[in-house]
Amino acid sequence: MAQVNDRDLFAKMLVGFLGDEDPMLAMLKWITERMIEIESELKVGAKKSEHNSERATHFSGYRPRRFDTRMGTMYLMIPKVRNGGYVPFFITDKKRSEQALMSLVREAYVNGVSTRKIERLAKSMGIDGISASQVSEINKGLDDQVAAFRKRPLNSSYPVLWVDALYEKVREDHKIISMAILIVYGITEEGKRDILAIEPMYQESEATWSSVFQGLKARGLTEACLIVSDAHLGIQAAVKKEFMGTSWQRCKVHFMRNIMAHVSQRDKAVFAEKLKTIWLQPDKASALQQAQIIRTDYEKRFPDAMKVLDQGLEDSLVYYDFPELDKRKISSTNILERFNREIRRRSRVVSIFPSRSAYIRLITSYIIEYVEDWEVERSYMKKEALVVVVARFKDRFKQLEVA
Repeated sequence: MAQVNDRDLFAKMLVGFLGDEDPMLAMLKWITERMIEIESELKVGAKKSEHNSERATHFSGYRPRRFDTRMGTMYLMIPKVRNGGYVPFFITDKKRSEQALMSLVREAYVNGVSTRKIERLAKSMGIDGISASQVSEINKGLDDQVAAFRKRPLNSSYPVLWVDALYEKVREDHKIISMAILIVYGITEEGKRDILAIEPMYQESEATWSSVFQGLKARGLTEACLIVSDAHLGIQAAVKKEFMGTSWQRCKVHFMRNIMAHVSQRDKAVFAEKLKTIWLQPDKASALQQAQIIRTDYEKRFPDAMKVLDQGLEDSLVYYDFPELDKRKISSTNILERFNREIRRRSRVVSIFPSRSAYIRLITSYIIEYVEDWEVERSYMKKEALVVVVARFKDRFKQLEVA
């Protein structure tokens, strides 16, 4: 068998590239794919499917990634790595070098700046080579990605959902209004975090929350074992209507604030420390007993506060019915509050959005990045615990159907 030297191999590859519609782009794509292959194998410590005792982690499928270059656009398959994640070094460098440009284009567009003005603004910052047509293409690309993300199919089961609303200023019909942004944050059966929906609405009500939940079901969601939120009546009504048999947990942090509103300022610190002990008990019976002690001690001093405590206590202790799960994570909406603060940090730059679509475009673009990062991070909850929760929910639902 004749040995093929490097020159012959190169000539054969060159002929193959010349048959491509864009030979230079095809060569660049081939080189890029080889770089990705080598770099990812070095990170893992072994080749794909290779048995190696010294490997640091494992490959876990691929994710498509668009990569724009001066020669044209390439679509690459980036390997997923179980522990630590993997991002090719040249994509990281590109992100660093062009982050200011992309931020400029997005924020300027959201603020209603014309594409011609964006081009002039970019040149004033020393950024050359960006035209009005390129700006329009960037925004078109964003819209396509945003639409695909917001309409993507969902898993049939999300064991835990956190729901909440934040408010942003949006321009509608030449008026500035405070618009409710309804957010649904979930955990998959594998324990991974996900953002299921972010929907701007004119108000937060039973009708709007029902619309959001119906949209989730239309995309494939059929069951949720536990939904965590504040005590908004619209959320409660929509949960009962759209998720039969699903448990509802009242956020203990919001509940404490509701109680503390009826306590004198000088007594707040001491009373708050005692009130917290209710939700630190090892089980539900102990929590109810501790609440009774506090009720006895403060019923005369703060009757209104004790009335609020009585009305909402049971709903704030539902998480005790899920002993397999970390109660710190399911007893409040803190996980969603942190996410909301991150959204506000991004949206504060714009202040007033020119339209609902502008808000969706910018914020969803950031959300997509978060979700991609979560895919390669450690699970937020243990899969084994979630399997038990889902199985128990299905058994209980079957009993309800029989009854």
